[in-house]
Amino acid sequence: MDSSSLHGLLDEYAGLERQLADPAVHADQGRARKLGRRYAELTPVVKAIGELDSAREDLAAAQELAHEDAAFAAEAQEIGARIPALEAKLTELLLPRDPYDGSDVVMEIKSGEGGEESALFAGDLLRMYLRYAERHGWKAEVLDSVDSDLGGYKDVTVSVKSKSSDPEGVWARLKFEGGVHRVQRVPATESQGRIHTSAAGVLIYPEPEEVEVEIDPNDLRIDVFRSSGPGGQSVNTTDSAVRITHLPTGIVVSCQNEKSQIQNRARAIQVLQARLQAMAEEEAASKAADARRSQVRTVDRSERVRTYNFPENRISDHRVNYKAYNLDQVLDGDLDGVLDALVNADREERLAEAGAS
Repeated sequence: MDSSSLHGLLDEYAGLERQLADPAVHADQGRARKLGRRYAELTPVVKAIGELDSAREDLAAAQELAHEDAAFAAEAQEIGARIPALEAKLTELLLPRDPYDGSDVVMEIKSGEGGEESALFAGDLLRMYLRYAERHGWKAEVLDSVDSDLGGYKDVTVSVKSKSSDPEGVWARLKFEGGVHRVQRVPATESQGRIHTSAAGVLIYPEPEEVEVEIDPNDLRIDVFRSSGPGGQSVNTTDSAVRITHLPTGIVVSCQNEKSQIQNRARAIQVLQARLQAMAEEEAASKAADARRSQVRTVDRSERVRTYNFPENRISDHRVNYKAYNLDQVLDGDLDGVLDALVNADREERLAEAGAS
């Protein structure tokens, strides 16, 4: 990036500082959060620019003084050796970012091949993500679920929200989770002790903070029904649950966990918005970052992105050849190892692309 562009970032950063110091800005929480995330995103960039500028100034001063005092020559050499690392750090920070990295997410987990065992595994995945969210201080909320007979889930939708303005938000960590997750274990339904293979699918969308895709009310069919609990029993005496069908796309969203029909309707519209936004983004970016944006729409074991092998306590991510033997810890929410491998692989790919361009 040229010097004028860097000065532009510094000016933007200074402008954000002034806006965030204005109490009137914080009256609009949505705007304040958006500004705060951009400020947090630019902070390490501004710090790296400052470190590099200081090192270059120190190098120039040491080289000038070395003509008068040989002791400064060694200092100039030491400073000069540090500059390439500082330049590489700044280059990495300036790589094009995923615009949704600071976003909250909506995640769907669906059972697939394997019947009740797949539904039980979908429940295990839900618990894994809920535990991971808890470890990071995120707020996770189950929006809707279709239970299976043995206590798993045929389909469950959950929102995960960050409590801070961290630029590396929920989407930055979980965006690679979309796809088919395969499990190998002895199912609870297996009487002969044989290992079975089944699968569950994960779909994940960034939850937009502002409406970007307009929804025509005439394109919606809205049905109301009574909320239900495990086994289908009614847990509400009023028709508070809401199911919304987006007629042009056939997308169906339901929400029953809020206290009122109005709240459920608003939440369902929000989830529909996220799904339509993800669809629009996917279509617009079909020629770029295919591996990251394409998420499996059918739960076929052959389309797996990750395998959870219980007999060996092994987890394998097939996209980055990651393998570890701590499956029990991963299922308890210790996901950072596999997620770091995915994030690092993505960063290396983007660095390679930047170097080639």
